[in-house]
Amino acid sequence: MRKKKWVSPFLENEKEYLISDLHDLHTDLPVYLEIGMGMGDFISESASLHPEIFYVGLEKEETCVARAIKKARDKKLDNFKVLLADAADIEEICHPESIDLIYLHFSDPWPKKRNHKRRLTYLPFLKKYERILKDGGILIFKTDNEGFYDDSLEYFKESSFVLLESDRNYFRENEPMTAYQAKFSAEGKAIYYAKYRINKV
Repeated sequence: MRKKKWVSPFLENEKEYLISDLHDLHTDLPVYLEIGMGMGDFISESASLHPEIFYVGLEKEETCVARAIKKARDKKLDNFKVLLADAADIEEICHPESIDLIYLHFSDPWPKKRNHKRRLTYLPFLKKYERILKDGGILIFKTDNEGFYDDSLEYFKESSFVLLESDRNYFRENEPMTAYQAKFSAEGKAIYYAKYRINKV
C-alpha cells in the first residue's frame, strides 16, 4: 500500500490508540491479538461488538495502522489498541503467556518455496505464539489460499497446538469480516479456516 502524506504526522500525534508494545497494556479483560490486521475492519468491528474483550491489532504498514485508528475513533472504542510492528518481533513486545487469543487472517501466503519461512504459520512463528499465549489459549487461522492452508495444517502438527475445528468453506452469519474476507466471499471464493488450542502440558 502506498504511504499517504498525512500518515506520518497523524501517527506522530496519535496518543490514544497507538502503542509501542504490549508491556504497557494494563487490563483485566481477556486480550485478543490480530497479527496482520490490515486496515482494521475485522478487529475494530469486533471490539465494538464485544466490550468485554480487549482487542489489539498488530500491523507493519503505517497507512493501514492510521486507517484502523480512524475507524476506532469513529466507533469511540475504549477496548482497542494498535501496534505498529513486525510479527517477527512479537516476543520482544509482548509478555509471555499474556494473550488469550490470536487471529491470523489472510496473511501473505508466500507461495514460492524459498519464501515459506516468511509465512506467519511457519513453525518458528508458531513457537513464538506458543510462548505468548496463555495455556489453553486459542489461535484462529483463515486464508483464501488452499496450498498455504494445507501446508499450514502440516506446520501446526509439529507444534503444541491442538486442532479444534477446520472448514474449507467457512462462513458465519453476522460475523465481522476483514476486507479481504468480504471481497473473497462476495466473489464466491472459498475461505479456509482452522481453530487451534495451545496445550502446554
